[in-house]
Amino acid sequence: MALAFPSTVRALLRRWRVLSLARQYLLAGAAVLVVGMVVIGFWVTRQIEEGVTQNTATATALYVDGVIAPLLADIDGSSVLSEGARRALDETLAQGALGARLETFKLWGRGGLITYSSDPSLIGKRFQPTDSLKKAWSGHVAAEFDDLDDDEDATERGSDVPLLEIYNPIRAPWSGEIVAVAEFYEHAGDLENGLFAARLRSWFVVAAVTLAMMGALFGIVMRGSATIARQRSDLEGRVADLQRLLAENRRLGRRVREASSRVAALNERTLRRLSADLHDGPAQLLALASLRLGSPGLAQSGDPAKVEEIRSIRGFLDEAMSDIRGICHGLALPTIESLDLAGLVETAALAHERRTGTHVRLDLPAQPVALSPAEKIGVYRFVQEGLTNAFRHAGGAGQAVTVRLDAERLTVRVDDRGGGIGAAEPGLGLSGLRDRIESLGGTLDVETGPEGTGLVMTIANVRELAA
Repeated sequence: MALAFPSTVRALLRRWRVLSLARQYLLAGAAVLVVGMVVIGFWVTRQIEEGVTQNTATATALYVDGVIAPLLADIDGSSVLSEGARRALDETLAQGALGARLETFKLWGRGGLITYSSDPSLIGKRFQPTDSLKKAWSGHVAAEFDDLDDDEDATERGSDVPLLEIYNPIRAPWSGEIVAVAEFYEHAGDLENGLFAARLRSWFVVAAVTLAMMGALFGIVMRGSATIARQRSDLEGRVADLQRLLAENRRLGRRVREASSRVAALNERTLRRLSADLHDGPAQLLALASLRLGSPGLAQSGDPAKVEEIRSIRGFLDEAMSDIRGICHGLALPTIESLDLAGLVETAALAHERRTGTHVRLDLPAQPVALSPAEKIGVYRFVQEGLTNAFRHAGGAGQAVTVRLDAERLTVRVDDRGGGIGAAEPGLGLSGLRDRIESLGGTLDVETGPEGTGLVMTIANVRELAA
């Protein structure tokens, strides 16, 4: 049972959320207005009942006071009435319209003493003063409609007609002092009918006003809800279009990256083939020419000028062959398919150290990181070009490669203590390197300061391998 209640609440909340704003307002507003209508209706009818009851009681009290007061001129309120006064009251209350309107009559003295009653058995008895009796002793007319719960109301409770209980202060003729309180019970059938009609009219008015308010507000909310529904539909359509465009953009982005990867691989194969062609073609011919110039027949020529010219030509050929070998070495990538990120950077740095005789400081992550083939080529070429620029512009001073990896991106940085990098070179220079990195969805930044120059490569969404 305890588990069923939350599930029921969740089901109701789900049903509530699928309703339109107008229906939600209709239900919530109806509940609030109905509660307000009930509270206001009870308050209004209560005010009407009290007002009508008090006005009726005041009118009756004035009438009774005009008839009864002359008979009570000599009472002091501290003892029961004399026999003569009781007979005079009995005769007066039994005659005319007053006798027909009154059910019972009591006269209260001080301290809750009944000094007279139309029920002789109550005369001389004392009762605890009620709030209405105390109010009458303070000089005000008090009335209660069909409320017969007091101890002295035992006789009246047996009546089968509605009664209006009225407490009226009796004042001394000359001093105006309250000497007694007259309590009488008036037949209130007409008052009951009037109160019932007044209640109906008040409830009708309150209900009509409530319905009018609800109808007016519901009409406003309906128009607003219709506008919101149209805007929501338009917005959902636009969001759907945007999602389709985003999906298409992601698809095109994947195709671009795949194409960039294929182009990078094709370029590397082309460069590898060009390196092999240079090594097997021009480099071999230059080596052969250098060997022929060093043959004994030419080296033992008797003409010193000719020997010097041959030596100079052979030096140029050796220098050209060395440059071609360097170009071949730079064009051809080593085998990097099986290397992770750290091994890739170490391989590039070691090749640079062998080629230049300088030292490269490395700061690499401990965890292995898997890269795509295009990303491997991009990182290797970036480190290669960055270290080449560091050697060219700073003589290899302060060469360092730093790799940082977080949840969103991979950052590779090459620093040196040089004064800066000049204009970007074509081919494998910075312009080509920037194009290569941007094709991977990354960025290339150049940072120059008093302490040196730094090349920063950033690639997002790199896949990290489990250790």
